[in-house]
Formats: sequence, structure tokens, C-alpha cells
Amino acid sequence: MNPTPTHFSPGAFLTPAVDWLNTHWHPLFAFISDVIQAVLDGATALLLILPPWGLILAAAGLALWTLGRRPAAVTALALGFCWGVGLWQEAMQTITLVSVAVALSVAIAFPLGVLASRHPRLAAVLRPILDIMQTVPPWVYLIPAVILFSLGSVPAIIATIVYGIPPMLRLTTLAFDQIPRDLLELGQALGAPPRTVLFKIEVPAAMPTLLVGLNQCILLSLAMVVLAGLVGSGGLGAEVTRGLTRMEMGLGLRAGLAIVAVALLLDRLSKAALGGGTRRRT
Repeated sequence: MNPTPTHFSPGAFLTPAVDWLNTHWHPLFAFISDVIQAVLDGATALLLILPPWGLILAAAGLALWTLGRRPAAVTALALGFCWGVGLWQEAMQTITLVSVAVALSVAIAFPLGVLASRHPRLAAVLRPILDIMQTVPPWVYLIPAVILFSLGSVPAIIATIVYGIPPMLRLTTLAFDQIPRDLLELGQALGAPPRTVLFKIEVPAAMPTLLVGLNQCILLSLAMVVLAGLVGSGGLGAEVTRGLTRMEMGLGLRAGLAIVAVALLLDRLSKAALGGGTRRRT
């Protein structure tokens, strides 16, 4: 008999490391899990304080006052659809998950992207890492998150943050690399400090590309949150999973259309808010 060939298994090296982390760092992971869960529960409870019609009116009115007619109409239609199909609470949970994940992804990716645009060596180090992160199938991110944080919303948001960082980081670096040198030289000639040059010159000039990065981050985060329904994250992802396991086409279709409504809501509001839409009446 031929001997059984020996195959290289990355898990043989990673499993002891994960076990060691679970054994020696469990209190830290438990603390992180409790903090994240408290934030998610608090944000979701805040969205559910008002009845659905009250929140729809309040959100649409705020969008009309600050962003304009079109974002207000999108807000009313998207939230109204989620209420109409009977998935209001699930939609609020999904909006909370995506909003928190995107905020944390941007908070990590934006400064790293700015640093990478200023330091080519850092950009060279990050490039292959980002290539790998964007090539790995999204559900693979759930495996270590579930091992370290168990089932529920916490591993879902951890995996979503990790999955949402690469597009935002790449496009932030690209956006700052494309800024005309004349603008930077003008700011330096006027004696503006680096912070003023960054927020008054560079960020406005890079905003179109940054908005593309934010859009990609939102859509990928929403896709991951939906996929995370497999690990008990709740929200619309859980409804999609329930429709799949029970072979209920109606439930799956309702949840899928509600996800589209949430995606349009977050995308249009973020573009209007960051794209200079303040107090426009378009």
C-alpha cells in the first residue's frame, strides 16, 4: 500500500494559536463582546423607541430639512417599504449593524489610507495584504470571528468590519494620490498647518473618490451582514436564512427586497450628506 501523502494544512498552525487566544485572552474577548453588544442593543432600541410611522416621519423630515427632497423621498419610501412588508424590527437591526460596522471600518481605513498615500513603503506593505483580504470568500471571515466571539451579532459585526476595510482603504489611498500637487503647494504657500491642508484642501478634493469607497464599504458590509444571518446575527439576514432553510420563497423575497431598500437608503443618504447636499432642494 502506498503511504498516505502528507498535505500542508494552515489549520495545523492556526488552531493552536486560536486555542491559546481563547484560553489566555478570553476575558478580553468577553469584554469586547459585551461592549459591542451593548452598543448594538442601545442603537437598535433607540431606533425602536418611536412607532414605525413616527420614525418614518421624523427621518424623512430631517432628511428634507438637511439634505433635500430626493433623500427625504428615498428615506420615506425605503422605511415605508420595510414597515409595509412586516420586517420593521429586522430592518432596524440591519441598519444598526451596517451603520456601526461602516463607521468603524471608515475610522480604521481612512487614516491608514492617508498614511499609505504619504508613505509608499507602507502602501507597498498593505497592497498584498489587501489583495488577500479581498480575494478570500466573505464567509471565511465568519469562522475565526465565531471561534473567538461565539454566535450572534458580535462575530457578525467583527467580520463585517474586517470585510469592509479593504475597499475603503484602497480608494482612500487612490483619492489622496490623485490630488493635484498645485493645491497642496498652494496650501503650503499660504502657511496653512497640516491639519488645515488635510481637511480644507485634501479631503474636499478627494471627496468624489472617497464617496465611491464609502459606497463600496456600505454595500459590502450589507452583504456580509446578510450572510452573517447564518451565525445568528439577526436582522434581515436571519430572515433570508430562514426563508432558505424552510424553502419559503415569499419570506426570502420580502427579506431580499427589504435589504435592497436598506441599501438604497444608506447609499443615498451617505452620498447626500457627504456630497455637499446640505439644505439642497433637489
